[in-house]
Amino acid sequence: MAEGPSGTSIPIDSDKVWVTLITNTSYLPGLLTLAHSLRAVHTKYPLLALYTPSLPSSALSALSARQIPSLPVPFLSPRSGKRYDQDPRFDDCWTKLVVFQLTQFARVVCLDSDMVVLRNMDELMDLELDDPAEHGTGTGDIPGKRLFAASHACVCNPLRRAHYPPTWIPSNCAFTAQHADPSLAQTQGRDPALTLGALNSGLLVLNPSRVLFAQILQRMDSHGERYAFPDQDLLADLYAGRWVALPYVYNALKTMRREGVHAPIWRDESVKNVHFILSPKPWDELDDAGVWAGGDETHRWWVDANARRIKEERESGLLDGSDTKTPHNGIAPLIMSISRDPGSRVLGVVRALSTMYI
Repeated sequence: MAEGPSGTSIPIDSDKVWVTLITNTSYLPGLLTLAHSLRAVHTKYPLLALYTPSLPSSALSALSARQIPSLPVPFLSPRSGKRYDQDPRFDDCWTKLVVFQLTQFARVVCLDSDMVVLRNMDELMDLELDDPAEHGTGTGDIPGKRLFAASHACVCNPLRRAHYPPTWIPSNCAFTAQHADPSLAQTQGRDPALTLGALNSGLLVLNPSRVLFAQILQRMDSHGERYAFPDQDLLADLYAGRWVALPYVYNALKTMRREGVHAPIWRDESVKNVHFILSPKPWDELDDAGVWAGGDETHRWWVDANARRIKEERESGLLDGSDTKTPHNGIAPLIMSISRDPGSRVLGVVRALSTMYI
């Protein structure tokens, strides 16, 4: 596949990009609908799909057919080889941290593929953050208190998952503290210093930095074993008090809308980006005939957005099989082919290949 000047499959003429990671075909429906939703709200910026060697060529063809540029990245994991058997979805999350090395771009906003954008949020591309040029060589403390931006994690644990931290209770949640002032919650994130400091990495706003990426790799190796939520716990720990808290509207976790969680602050008309955390995903609730069998109203929003995407693609003559309604878009699920055994060292590959993409 031909590459653009930034190492991407399709040339990108912007130094500011949306980025999402895809490692297997189970998230392809989400990525395609995410890309369509960004275009539907008239973003000025392209979406770049990062992919690991586990992604089959059929998925790359689906991206190319929709003019979604892509960039290969190696699988990233701690030296310890920590696995998340209780939440296998977390095993791939470390790789999201490679966004910090994309220094061919001045600004990156990383989005999870299980999101749908409802309103334009291009303002994130101009959010004030610290200049990477001020990071120096990384041999000492990095100055600045605005290294990146994210929304808080909801630590209510409404599903009462036993393996979540014991501190994850409603009274400790940053969003609970905003129930008394719902209007403020639409425009401001609570000061992380007044909370547990937990963030949700579904949306990250950052200026890529070689220095930050080197620090992240070092912390991943030295402390990765202890993190319950891989990438987001690392960032919250390593850069405690040095990140900007965004209001929930940019990373509106679907569970927050429910009664008994954060319904007091949720406003449908304010939400810009919905995050379909946990399982099932909205596309998993479509049967072979395309009939939605779910009940979550936010999932209906995704189903409607997906239907609009498919309708437009069919009208334009794009019939590549990625409009089927099965959970895997007609593509057989791929078993991860990269060994995650601690002896199968991948970080060296990341460091070696970084010169190819930066």
